[in-house]
Amino acid sequence: MSLPSEKIITLGHGGGGRLMHELIVDELLAASDVMTERDLEDAALIDNGRLAISTDGFTVQPIFFPGGDIGKLAACGTINDLAMRGARPRWLSVAMIIQEGFLLEDLRRIVRSIREACAADGAHVVTGDTKVVGRSAADGIFITTTGVGERFAEPAPGVTAARPGDRVLVSGTLGDHGVCILAAREELSLAQTVESDCASLLSLAEAVITAGAGGVRTLRDMTRGGMSAVVNEVALASEVSMEIEEDAVPVRPEVRGACELLGMSPLEIANEGKLLAIVAPEAAEDVLAAMRAHPLGRNAALVGEVGDGPAGRVAARTALGTLRLIDLPAGELLPRIC
Repeated sequence: MSLPSEKIITLGHGGGGRLMHELIVDELLAASDVMTERDLEDAALIDNGRLAISTDGFTVQPIFFPGGDIGKLAACGTINDLAMRGARPRWLSVAMIIQEGFLLEDLRRIVRSIREACAADGAHVVTGDTKVVGRSAADGIFITTTGVGERFAEPAPGVTAARPGDRVLVSGTLGDHGVCILAAREELSLAQTVESDCASLLSLAEAVITAGAGGVRTLRDMTRGGMSAVVNEVALASEVSMEIEEDAVPVRPEVRGACELLGMSPLEIANEGKLLAIVAPEAAEDVLAAMRAHPLGRNAALVGEVGDGPAGRVAARTALGTLRLIDLPAGELLPRIC
């Protein structure tokens, strides 16, 4: 007889939503003697704020997909976490757990992707580790990357910095990565191939921070749990409310169609090359223009505003003018998405 669900770890605990948040806050923070719930950033600032450090694990399935592979995803994911705190990546460590029987040519392809992604942003892999496990123990390959970067932004964007009146912007269409992975894994026949948006956001973050001239409060890349998870996390940490204009959120027609077919919301689907920016109202137009001038931000949009309502309350205004609450995703929509 299996244990009750509250006594075991489920796939939902890794989905970027409410269960993952509870797991981190209630269980995993106990490992640290310095962190609190308000320290749950994409990267931590160390050495008196001069450096940022981030670590992440990657288990995506399939490991090769339109627009990328697990190697590119691992490198870009860690680079992006550093960039969201206003830091340029300098040094990465890479640890791999490889299943016995894994093709050497596939490993070489993944290693090339890691090196190319790092080289594009001036980062270097300086250390790592490799373990090999039995044929049924790892499902191909799992990768963990840790990155250290030098901070260039002053002040550093942070999850607790949003203020009433600030504007909410996204850098492009939502849900591309999640729908790409789902289609590749389940061999779905979509009218048009959806490619992952997997990319380094460093240069885009630099452009946003420069254009914001000190008015960029928060930057987050919208990975597991999508935009819904990010706006809820920021609203809770900053003790503010938010209102999102649902029709203003950019979504590709093919992604919207897939979500409608599968009963999903594009707001909850993972992205790997999109960021959300919360900026002071006087900086919003300049930041939006900088986003749209960047290759990764051509579809950027202003999608909402920060309010002074109940802390943590996030709502979307629909096309009918009504409001619906946007909550943290409750469980695991798409396991093994990154």
